[in-house]
Amino acid sequence: MQRPQYRRAFGDAIRGYRKKAGLTQEGLAERADMHHNFIGEVERGNMECSLTSMVKIAGALGVRVRDLVREV
Repeated sequence: MQRPQYRRAFGDAIRGYRKKAGLTQEGLAERADMHHNFIGEVERGNMECSLTSMVKIAGALGVRVRDLVREV
């Protein structure tokens, strides 16, 4: 089953900001109080992300949610 383009675009944005911040998936997960497997699944576009999770991830990266969804 093919992943929807919007999920891949969102995941790519998270990965880009995470790498720019010098964080691993584990480091981002710790900052966002989430499990690293969830971060990996979202980055790969395999999992949907709730608004609450988006806010936590954006806060952990020091960006706004709109930065993460800009290409969606």
